[in-house]
Amino acid sequence: MIKHYKITVTGSVQGVGFRYSVRNIAHNLGISGFVKNLYDGSVYIEAEAEQNILAQFVDWCKQGPKMAIVEHVDIKEAELNGFLLFEVRY
Repeated sequence: MIKHYKITVTGSVQGVGFRYSVRNIAHNLGISGFVKNLYDGSVYIEAEAEQNILAQFVDWCKQGPKMAIVEHVDIKEAELNGFLLFEVRY
């Protein structure tokens, strides 16, 4: 079943290539949605895929790229949006 997750990642996650790593992982897993930096220093992601794929994605988000220090990952389920691709938003 396809799910939609709203994910907020906090910690030292900006300026370390987090968004571009998220985009690459999402492309590799076949996830659609977007990622963007928030003004409070966190990274916000909306992702749609099969639940088991999203579970893998969330596990990766808990680690992030090697320069990131992830402190917390908040996940909320939401209604499907029907994203066609995955992109970095500014």
